[in-house]
Amino acid sequence: MITSQQLEKPISDARDGLVQYASLYRDELLQNILPFWLEHSKDTVNGGFYTCLNRDGSVYDTDKFMWLQGREVWCFSYMYANIAQKQEWLDMALHGADFMEKYGRDKEGNWYFSLTADGKPLVQPYNIFSDCFATMAFAALNKIKPEERYRKIAIDTFENILKRQHNWKGIYNKAYPGTRSLKNFSLPMILCNLSLELEDILGSQRVNEFIPIVINEVMNVFYQPARGLILENVYEDGSFCDSHEGRLLNPGHAIEAMWFIMDLGKRLNDQVLIEKACSIMIDTIKAGWDAEYGGIFYFLDVKGVPPQQLEWDQKLWWVHVEALVALAKGYTLTGNDQCREWFERIHNYTWSHFKDPQYKEWFGYLNRRGEVLLPLKGGKWKGCFHIPRALYQISKTLEMH
Repeated sequence: MITSQQLEKPISDARDGLVQYASLYRDELLQNILPFWLEHSKDTVNGGFYTCLNRDGSVYDTDKFMWLQGREVWCFSYMYANIAQKQEWLDMALHGADFMEKYGRDKEGNWYFSLTADGKPLVQPYNIFSDCFATMAFAALNKIKPEERYRKIAIDTFENILKRQHNWKGIYNKAYPGTRSLKNFSLPMILCNLSLELEDILGSQRVNEFIPIVINEVMNVFYQPARGLILENVYEDGSFCDSHEGRLLNPGHAIEAMWFIMDLGKRLNDQVLIEKACSIMIDTIKAGWDAEYGGIFYFLDVKGVPPQQLEWDQKLWWVHVEALVALAKGYTLTGNDQCREWFERIHNYTWSHFKDPQYKEWFGYLNRRGEVLLPLKGGKWKGCFHIPRALYQISKTLEMH
């Protein structure tokens, strides 16, 4: 558990950078976060995972959301591959994948959004992120337990994503065609990371062909140099749309995307790209930071008018842990002292507000003042993904520095 001394002053100083944080993040991952999901989320009757978990881990709803099933399969596969070959982690990944394989797709291979506990479809496959995380899940599982059927599911789903990418809601799209045709940042952002996750299956050549397209979308289409920020929605040609959707800032999405871009920059040995991503990330944190109460806003309007989202001023777990990943990577790759300073500020906010002093998993939702808004540890949107991935990424990044 984080100590009061750690909250009162930074662990590190300018001489050692951020390296002393590494063990804190690794211990939290291995001693608290992963054990919580191992203990509470496994449905031993129907298969798959429960994600609607109370503060203490008890189940309060049994619906299963396919994107969270995929995220949890990915998580335990990834930890098995990168930390230790623990049988309980492999068993957990296989348990979730078996449920997904049996029940998760419609006849066209699209992944449903949600199912009943025993695998009956509840919500149609309107959301392509179910497909994105199914792809990640089966690619990661194939890496640790190679099976042709896992490989085929990953490839088939990825090809389906590419087919649907320009109209991914398809028949479920509520927008009237042609009046205000916007493109959304979420999918290009995820494809940055997904491309690297699939390299073992797709091969380096295809990934190398794919990467410049994704980088261009993120860094040239959605990034608006005049504002110095990444917008969540733009016209098809990348121009600004002066509407609620067009003015929308999602600081967490932009920040998360920048550490994906930094990873790609490292792969390409492109320091200019890394520096640009780091700079955008810092600018986004500054724009999103709540100077009055601390923490990063969930949504903002780029013109400062009232956002459409009523939850705009909430402080969410994933935004803060993704910012910490981006800052750790930014600091190690560029040495920018602003990254270190912001890391320590957001670290202190995150560990003092989201970490539950009584139970192992962290809170997800705070109000603007930083008070716990919902005591749940998992639900429709929060599962076993952002926190464990971030704790691993931060500890690994800082260990290597």
